[in-house]
Amino acid sequence: MNLTPSLLIGISLAFPLLVLLLIGLLGRSPNLRDGVTLILSSVLFYFVCCLADHVFQGGRPEWLLGTLLPGFSIAFQVEPLGMVFALVASGLWIVTTVYGIGYMRSHNEQHQTRFFACFAVAIFAALAAAFSANLFTLFVAYELMTISTYPLVTHHGTEKAKRGGRTYLGILLFTSIAFFMMAIGWTWSITHTLDFQPGGILQDSLESGNVQPWQLALLLALFAFGIGKAALMPFHRWLPAAMVAPTPVSALLHAVAVVKVGVFTILKVAIYVFGIDLISETHIGDWLAYLAGATILLASLVAMTKDNLKARLAYSTVSQLAYITLGAALATPASVMGGGMHIVTHAVGKITLFFCAGAIYVATHKTDISDMRGLGRAMPLTMGAFFIASISIIGLPPGGGVWSKWFLALGTVETHHWFLLAALMISSLLNIAYLIPIPIRAFMKPTTGEPLKFKEAPLMCVVPLCCTAVGTVVLFFLANQLYEVLLPITKVTQ
Repeated sequence: MNLTPSLLIGISLAFPLLVLLLIGLLGRSPNLRDGVTLILSSVLFYFVCCLADHVFQGGRPEWLLGTLLPGFSIAFQVEPLGMVFALVASGLWIVTTVYGIGYMRSHNEQHQTRFFACFAVAIFAALAAAFSANLFTLFVAYELMTISTYPLVTHHGTEKAKRGGRTYLGILLFTSIAFFMMAIGWTWSITHTLDFQPGGILQDSLESGNVQPWQLALLLALFAFGIGKAALMPFHRWLPAAMVAPTPVSALLHAVAVVKVGVFTILKVAIYVFGIDLISETHIGDWLAYLAGATILLASLVAMTKDNLKARLAYSTVSQLAYITLGAALATPASVMGGGMHIVTHAVGKITLFFCAGAIYVATHKTDISDMRGLGRAMPLTMGAFFIASISIIGLPPGGGVWSKWFLALGTVETHHWFLLAALMISSLLNIAYLIPIPIRAFMKPTTGEPLKFKEAPLMCVVPLCCTAVGTVVLFFLANQLYEVLLPITKVTQ
């Protein structure tokens, strides 16, 4: 069977829905349900890789699902940034599923069928966003992501979980309705199109006088605050509130799907709606760059105050996401490259840290960092993986994160934003301050009370976190390949 690139788009989008159907049918047979999920998620990754081969060779496959109204169609077109995001989402779905099975079974969690079903819908939404050809399709996928992950956040059904879910849903829906929808409507009124285009769709409107630079700055603000999943301050509270969810959900939120849809959308809008040349020439992104810089520093400072491990990692995510927003706002080839690379390096590094947090809880029921003295001698694999992933998040070799932060720093130099360069340097020091003491405490501090015995989490929890920890190092050596595939997004035309 000859699988054309357009057909591969349809197959890739259909597979998570097929998984959803089979999960529902096999809900009473957990082994079959989980086995089918693992097999089909692996097959999906194969098809996404086949599509990637075509896209990275210069192809831009398209698939039109249908038109609702003139100018409002559900359509897909795959370009390098979306392709990279799709590879991240589909690839990490496999390891997150393995980890989720180990975690959920170790805890004898209820409603596991619902859990994995919502997971499949979230991956479908991530792929739909990655492949979107216009703002309307992207918005539909973005909202589906919000709705499908709400049951995951409230999975435990406790009052605390429900309260966290209300915060999660309330902030994300408010920002979408109040700002994102308005931004899309305004863009349509200016350009009469919502299709993504290399170089942006607003440049002609500016040159013709249909819109003024101050109006574009306001439109950029509507997009920046409307895309609440990017967790830009002050609309970031949903993310720490969602930490009431099981750890596999936290991994989904922080690495695989939710926040990555947010920062991917920020980059997509900057590159294909505004155009990096327009943002750079008019300086409409300067205010956003400084807001992102403030978010980077403030969230890092808050992270240092948190003793709960997941809470510390949550505020770390708020800070790290702002790096990508900064890259979009600076709008230079180097900064955009750094933002695109950071989507990948942060995803692999942060999912490892959350896997480790969950493994610690499964094995010891410890959640506070202050209780983890000597834990490294009992859980050397887990804490070793935590240290390796921390190196990547900090931006030190041999972690892949060093390259994305390098390009972001180059972007601040190119635009002469020295205060933002200082913010990046200070933030890396803060990363060290709130991450490295955790493995140091675990490996070098004496235990309190009785000596801890060797006790790693179940194998299905430990293997995924070891694989993703190795992945952070692999990305260090694959930097040139990642650079080459993302290079087209830094150009005005393709």
